Amino acid sequence: MQLSVDHQSATPPYEQVRLQIAEQARSGALSAGLKLPTVRALAEELGLAANTVARAYRELEADGVVETHGRRGTLIAATGDTAHKLAAAAAADYAQRVTRLGLGRTEALAAVSTALDVAYGG
Repeated sequence: MQLSVDHQSATPPYEQVRLQIAEQARSGALSAGLKLPTVRALAEELGLAANTVARAYRELEADGVVETHGRRGTLIAATGDTAHKLAAAAAADYAQRVTRLGLGRTEALAAVSTALDVAYGG
């Protein structure tokens, strides 16, 4: 597993770690079932506080990218394309909410477009 942290970046270190692991898992560079380093080992390797790596791991688990199995450690999840499933669920929730709010399709799509522009720095 190849990870690096740019301490000069505006992106917090935990988010840099989270993004890199998520991308490597999605691309297949980190295969399902692969055991990740312990929080302490990865923190030491990257020159980060253990809490920083622990936060990245917690967020990856919440996103379904990794699974924590006590003494067995943290493993890359074996549940297919979790990112797409979670995105589809979030989109469905959003569609229901904007419908309840009375927004039309054009307004709802404009709101999504704006949010994505902000999220992706566009």
